[in-house]
Amino acid sequence: MKIKKHEFPGVYVFIDEDGSEKIATKNLVHSQKVYGERLIKFEGEEYRVWNPRRSKLGAAILNGLKHFPIKPGSSVLYLGVASGTTASHVSDIVGWEGRVFGVEFSPRVLRELVPIVEERRNIVPILGDATKPEEYRALVPKVDVIFEDVAQPTQAKILIDNAKVYLRSGGYAMISVKSRSIDVTKEPEQVFKEVEKELATYFEVVERISLEPYEKDHTLFVVRKP
Repeated sequence: MKIKKHEFPGVYVFIDEDGSEKIATKNLVHSQKVYGERLIKFEGEEYRVWNPRRSKLGAAILNGLKHFPIKPGSSVLYLGVASGTTASHVSDIVGWEGRVFGVEFSPRVLRELVPIVEERRNIVPILGDATKPEEYRALVPKVDVIFEDVAQPTQAKILIDNAKVYLRSGGYAMISVKSRSIDVTKEPEQVFKEVEKELATYFEVVERISLEPYEKDHTLFVVRKP
């Protein structure tokens, strides 16, 4: 068993006893599990194995993502934070110097995040509607990165609207697109091309990567605000 640094700061490669490679983050809150993930102790540090079947961002990294703008110290607006599975790994990466502003529409789901953020204090849970970014203007400053995982037909517009308010010039955004949430009558590839075209009206599209086999009919886009 061995852990080594990934090319992305704050991300690690875990080589299991059977030789298989997984990714992990260094646990910001010692002994805390967020979604039943495996904890690994190695050379005096504790790491959380990042499950790509529970996290679209984790799936993208394992699939060979080339651009990963989330770094130690980053401020991140997370749209669709849910119960915090992926956001907790983002929290590990940005560390105590960074912040994750997590917007979630469902009060029931957001309640599941509350016990986690009592100790993981760099996550700020926000009950809000991502289609109305002005609603949380008093709580969210300009950020370095926006990550969106909102399964809605207008998800590209949602990202653009939030970026206009919150993303600093030159900042990056990442959006996980589920084709079936946008239009079930079209082939996934057609949907992804249409989303890319819409994103390109405001952003520079930096990268596009499929999330299969971890997520069916999903693609993640990395974009940059000029």
